[in-house]
Amino acid sequence: MKNSRTDSTIQFVSRVRQLVRGREQEILEELQPLVESGPVRLNLSSIERIDAAGLAALVSLYCAAGKAGHEFAVVDPSPQVARILTIVGLDRVLLSKDFGEISPAATRQEARMDEVAA
Repeated sequence: MKNSRTDSTIQFVSRVRQLVRGREQEILEELQPLVESGPVRLNLSSIERIDAAGLAALVSLYCAAGKAGHEFAVVDPSPQVARILTIVGLDRVLLSKDFGEISPAATRQEARMDEVAA
């Protein structure tokens, strides 16, 4: 049996700064196939704002992953996103138990993605 924590794909949302109504469909279209094919840890460190539509998108991804027999978790949320997740109680469902822990390779990948976006 695979260790889903170490075999998870770490996905970064680098081009999007807000996960709000009007942007949620873009995220769903990009990530739905990933969560259906394997475990995903979604890094939300670059998200500055999230609303109800963004929360619904995260829950939808969580449910899709569960139906496919995979895990989905949010890692390294920005302080604003972490606060909202806590307020609505989704921190207990969506946050990875080790949400602050990101592999060095993933951190380098995020830095490269940010450089390209700049």
